Amino acid sequence: MVFQLDDDDIWFPEPIFGEDDGLLAVGGDLSTERLIMAYSNGIFPWYPYDADCPIMWYCPLKRFVIFPDEIHISHSMRTLLNKHTYRVTWDKDFDGVIHGCATVSQRNVTEGAWLGDDMIEAYTRLHREGITHSVEVWDGDRLVGGLYGERIGNAFCGESMFSLVPSASKLALIYLARKMQAEGVAIIDCQFETPHLASMGGKFITYNHYMTLLTGHEYTTLDLDD
Repeated sequence: MVFQLDDDDIWFPEPIFGEDDGLLAVGGDLSTERLIMAYSNGIFPWYPYDADCPIMWYCPLKRFVIFPDEIHISHSMRTLLNKHTYRVTWDKDFDGVIHGCATVSQRNVTEGAWLGDDMIEAYTRLHREGITHSVEVWDGDRLVGGLYGERIGNAFCGESMFSLVPSASKLALIYLARKMQAEGVAIIDCQFETPHLASMGGKFITYNHYMTLLTGHEYTTLDLDD
């Protein structure tokens, strides 16, 4: 079942009532309050930025995540890391990263580009609030890759990444995993499975397990089977 949201009432239904693909609700807005509520419950917006498409909210009950201490670093990536060819930073150029991700998204219009101006504005507000963060990969003074996402509870909710040179997004993800491990963050939420993320150590967990890790206490929702 897909629920209809409006702009005035900020709420979300129980994820167990969503569609099999994770679609839970449509409508509402991208206000900071609503986005924080969404991510605090494992819900995220994802929709084509076509003007005729409403905001679509997803909450898959099978969550694809990376545990920071289980990040897979291949031999070739270890070699690249040891060469120190690129410099990696945290929150140094959020604007550059999100626009880099948007450019890649717009090139892949056949796959449903989703990072439009409204999303960029919303995540930029969250960045100013200290909720959304970026990882940048530099070749000298040139930004060649990166990623961004939200730090919510004990999770980092990854949104998007881009690479202008081979393996730049992998470098960003390795840096993120090491930083999150050092800060005691339990999981990196990948939202959807991709071969790229699977090769880096991604795995599925249940929604109950996900929420238990995110909130730091035992979580169950209705009769959802673990």
